[in-house]
Amino acid sequence: MVLLAAGPGFAQTTGGPAVAGGGAEDSAWLAPTALAAAPDGRTIYLACARGRRIEVFDTLQNKVVRSYPVPETPSGLVVDGTRLYVTCAAAESRVVDIDLLKGTITAQTRTGHTAMAPVLSMDRSTLFFCLKFNHQVAVWDTATRRETGRIEVGREPVSLAPTHDGRFLLVSHHLPAGAASAAPVAATVGVVDLAAGRLVAELPLPNGSSLARDIRISPDGRYAALAHNLAHFQVPTTQVERGWMNTAALTLLDVGSRNMVATVLLDEVDRGAANPWAVAWGDDGRRLFVTHAGTHEISVIEMEALLGKMAALGAQGVDAAAAAAGDLAFLVGVRERVKLAGNGPRALAVAGGRVYVAGYFSDTLELLDTSRPGLRPGVVVRPATAAQSVLRQGERLFNDATICFQDWQSCASCHSEDARVDGLNWDLLNDGLGNPKNSRSLVWSHRTPPAMSLGVRYSAEEAVRAGLRHILFTPPSEALAAPIDEWLKSLAPGRSPHLAGGRLSAAAERGETLFHSPATGCAGCHKPGLFTDLHAYDVGTAGPTDREARAFDTPTLVELWRTAPYLHDGSAATLREVLTLRNPADRHGATSALSAAQLDDLIEYLLSL
Repeated sequence: MVLLAAGPGFAQTTGGPAVAGGGAEDSAWLAPTALAAAPDGRTIYLACARGRRIEVFDTLQNKVVRSYPVPETPSGLVVDGTRLYVTCAAAESRVVDIDLLKGTITAQTRTGHTAMAPVLSMDRSTLFFCLKFNHQVAVWDTATRRETGRIEVGREPVSLAPTHDGRFLLVSHHLPAGAASAAPVAATVGVVDLAAGRLVAELPLPNGSSLARDIRISPDGRYAALAHNLAHFQVPTTQVERGWMNTAALTLLDVGSRNMVATVLLDEVDRGAANPWAVAWGDDGRRLFVTHAGTHEISVIEMEALLGKMAALGAQGVDAAAAAAGDLAFLVGVRERVKLAGNGPRALAVAGGRVYVAGYFSDTLELLDTSRPGLRPGVVVRPATAAQSVLRQGERLFNDATICFQDWQSCASCHSEDARVDGLNWDLLNDGLGNPKNSRSLVWSHRTPPAMSLGVRYSAEEAVRAGLRHILFTPPSEALAAPIDEWLKSLAPGRSPHLAGGRLSAAAERGETLFHSPATGCAGCHKPGLFTDLHAYDVGTAGPTDREARAFDTPTLVELWRTAPYLHDGSAATLREVLTLRNPADRHGATSALSAAQLDDLIEYLLSL
């Protein structure tokens, strides 16, 4: 192992993952969340989310040689010769243009909600990036440094891949859209026709696919690879072995035909590979690299061998795609799992036969030299002295699948990395079998007891410990539970994209009046402040699987704009359905007498909370 010389933000170390401690402020941590490599591999650029800066790492000098502060949380970056484009995520995001020769930021452009994952068009004239919570792709002209348009896409775009012919843009949608009680329930891959400037197709991933991450196209332009979670939400959560609840998946898409080639499981029979995240192809396309943010590993897949295995099965009359989708041993002999020293690998870059991986929770930068035998990390950079606060420990543990039995899943496998939702219904054992409930956001969960739709957990603290025991199948020690509690308590609702300059729109103001009107009665149960009265009611939404259960906990309304689907069973895809189709006899708000315009105003207010 080669040690890197100390530079701004990083220091020399002698190995071993960073140890969670206490007392230090989280601002001491950088949290690298994205990487970009210069084509020659000489320079690596790290987007440091907590540090709010870009670190420039020189691979020949083995040190960080420059640092660029940025105005908001950097969420993605792409290098184009002497220019570096950085998306900085916020409710009002920025695109930053850095002149690498002058070493200065030459432009900042304001844009929409949570900009991320920038990519360049094939002719380098256009920068595309996701606006995650606007559900849009932004189009930005690199010559004028101005946003020239936006394209409506599916739910929560998080990664983009332009096709090599320059005609289309593939979009990874993080979460399923629609009701969780429908079938199938799955995230999709969007196809944007760039000439038409619109979404022309949404290709569904396998049933249970959620938390989709990176999508990348092979160097020859033939295949796209997408990392995502594959949940088996149809079965009671009686065990975790053999991927009973969650598996890690990689879906291959034929770019030309837009057909799904196969979904392969990245786990093994007796060990999960939880929370697949970053994807990158080797320079020659022979290898594919996938990071596992939950198990702190990288998978190195021999693509020729994988495709050859599928072709051989097809020649034998076997449905190769079906065989791959359910076989935890399918990658045996064609994939190597490489253990990393860092924690939470969310960023990956390939340049000059070298693979660079950044650890979000450990501030590590690791190198895999694929030209050498053994495929073991050869270089590690980490801070020497920074200790983790209890909040950072809690966030790390929430995302850590190694505390689960056989590494199958983490808390983030059902609530995403930020403790929100996965869009799925789960049949948990805490309220009996056969009555699935929708995953709930954990924001304000400690302030709005009881927990669960039926209130079967007296408090969120009790629910956290029950989750460790019954979902992760690990003893619920206070060393694990207490930091998770503290981190969840620290979470604050994000600013809604429906707000106009941080304020209610005129329509939302009219909706606020309706919300507080005695005629609708909304504020009676959803009292301002917490937007819940902490009681349960029978509002007529029980379904056929609920049996004798009729009264359900009144949820807080904060962040309704990002927690669809709605109701205890996820049976309402939209708030309009909640207030109309799923509101029998006006039992949760007298809305049947509202005009279409009034209903629009009320919904706009609710989506602004």
